[in-house]
Amino acid sequence: MPFQKNNRFAAKRMLDKPLDKDPICFKGYEGQKEKLKSVPNWQEQIRQFVDELISGQNA
Repeated sequence: MPFQKNNRFAAKRMLDKPLDKDPICFKGYEGQKEKLKSVPNWQEQIRQFVDELISGQNA
């Protein structure tokens, strides 16, 4: 059954800014991936950290 357009129960966008279509990828140390997934809201926290890292680079 196809998803109906303009469905009132559709998922709501919770982010302030749109996401890029290409992911940012990097290799972490062993065990970091599993530990990171246990942190609540980890993706948004990383996005904010990247913004801080970029703005600190320009200062």
